[in-house]
Amino acid sequence: MVAMNAIANSDSAYFPSAGSLSSHAAEKVQSRAVGPDVLRSLAILLVMLVHLPVEATPSLLVGVRNYAWVGVDVFFVLSGFLIGTQLFKEVSRKGGVDLKSFYLRRAFRIFPAFFVVLGLYAIFPILRDAPTMQSVWSFATFTVNFNFDPRVGRAFTQAWSLCVEEHFYLVLPLLVLLLHRRISMGWTLLVAAAMLIAGMILRYTIWEGQVGVLVDADKLRDAFAVYLRDVYYPTYTRLDGLMFGVILAAARFFKPELCKRYAPPRVALPVGMALVAAAIVLFSVRGPLAGTNLFLVFQAQLGSMAGFPLISIGIALILGAMLDLEPVLRRWPIPGAAVIATLSYSLYLTHKSAFHVDRLIFGEQSLQGGIGFLVYLVTSIVVAAALWFCVERTFLRVRDRVLSASK
Repeated sequence: MVAMNAIANSDSAYFPSAGSLSSHAAEKVQSRAVGPDVLRSLAILLVMLVHLPVEATPSLLVGVRNYAWVGVDVFFVLSGFLIGTQLFKEVSRKGGVDLKSFYLRRAFRIFPAFFVVLGLYAIFPILRDAPTMQSVWSFATFTVNFNFDPRVGRAFTQAWSLCVEEHFYLVLPLLVLLLHRRISMGWTLLVAAAMLIAGMILRYTIWEGQVGVLVDADKLRDAFAVYLRDVYYPTYTRLDGLMFGVILAAARFFKPELCKRYAPPRVALPVGMALVAAAIVLFSVRGPLAGTNLFLVFQAQLGSMAGFPLISIGIALILGAMLDLEPVLRRWPIPGAAVIATLSYSLYLTHKSAFHVDRLIFGEQSLQGGIGFLVYLVTSIVVAAALWFCVERTFLRVRDRVLSASK
């Protein structure tokens, strides 16, 4: 599921504090920011949990699993913030955006590992986490999230969020370039607000006209599939997290003094957590879906319309607070967070296949509860580490050489 999002940006997790983010700031921060790494590692662990069958989930984590799909929204906010910050800094410094360099960086970061995994899925069906799969062409062109019907193919479904991010990567630099003479906090808010309102209206209308009809007819499985296909997966309905990430980047870049005054950590952190909690409560309001055993990712009309922007605002505020709390977080690091964050993209690509292979080797009955969950974690990390060392790191080094030579 989750946005491969900011997961694919973990090699560039350098975030100045709100006070230093301005159009005159040109110095690089020389160490990885702890806050984004903590959120990124949490997000990938949530994604891994939500893709674990409920019968294989430790009892203590079943309640968390019900809402673990929000990990993708964490990735979207992280990605929007990172890419927005990079573009705002570049346009302020150079008066424009080097599109060639930007797209090359993204291509070297995302394509190699993705196409290796896609190739393995295509050539070796035994590795697929489900018997059926959408067309390889739709994955290769990053269009699989449009008309993605899980009734037709369910293998490698997590690629939908990478498609959303790819479309975002394509459009945002062009939008910044188009508006670069007017780029400001006000313009950012105007464009983002238009896109967010359009997304809310779209989700409401699609739910009302396509999903609700099936729910009323008690065709709940079909309704769930249509919800995923037409509400949950498409790019045009899932821009909330990315846009709030960009808004956070704009606020910290163009108005750092306002961020320090009105959104210090002591305000942003509790308010952000309260908004996330409110979104979870909203997601729990099942409406016509009450009493069904359908997974909570299938949201009722209210949750699908307003829940995504609400949780995205909360995550953005939490991220902003964690960026400002960097000195504190450095003194109290979470063991393993940086490693999981570094491997998050490879984990995202391979975790479903890793668990499928675990089942083939050990048998489903051996993977129940805590022991099975531990096996799942260990094998997923081992597979992801192999992909990172063999593919990701190699092509990141190639990328650096190519970009250095072109300067």
